[in-house]
Amino acid sequence: MKKKADKIKDGEKLREQVLNSPHLFVAGFDKQTVDQNYELRKTIRAAGGDYEVVKNTIAEKASKGLPAEKILANLRGMTSIAYTTGDPVGLAKALTTYAKTHPNLTFKAGMVEGRAIEVKDIQDLASMPSREVILAKMLWLIQAPAQRLVTAISGTGRNLAVVIDQGVQENKFSS
Repeated sequence: MKKKADKIKDGEKLREQVLNSPHLFVAGFDKQTVDQNYELRKTIRAAGGDYEVVKNTIAEKASKGLPAEKILANLRGMTSIAYTTGDPVGLAKALTTYAKTHPNLTFKAGMVEGRAIEVKDIQDLASMPSREVILAKMLWLIQAPAQRLVTAISGTGRNLAVVIDQGVQENKFSS
């Protein structure tokens, strides 16, 4: 059993992590093996996140006064938190993919950009394209009109050159 000083240290560490992470997902796990836990941690790290198993009372006390207070209050059962300062979509995708193959991992709540989201919203978030894909699509949309304008302008000049060349070949411009 942990000493009270260790529990206080754990609570302070968790508070710091929750405070610095605008995106977090709270999950429950039941009958998870060591290998499954290792695989889950590896999956979360690959998505740019961190993972921690927490005591419900410590999580509730650590979140007092923070945006995550609503989702970390009144937790029941075994609880873990996956959090990231990076792309929440990537982390949500990694977690939902893992949860499909390991039904012992269930979502309890989530927080994105400091706002609490429901379990169904986590599924919706996971179905979104990643941040990089969205930025690439936006860049393509911005560049497309400029490309079309350049093509149209160069096409007009090219067409004029073709007409002049045909006129010269047919001796239409003789003096």
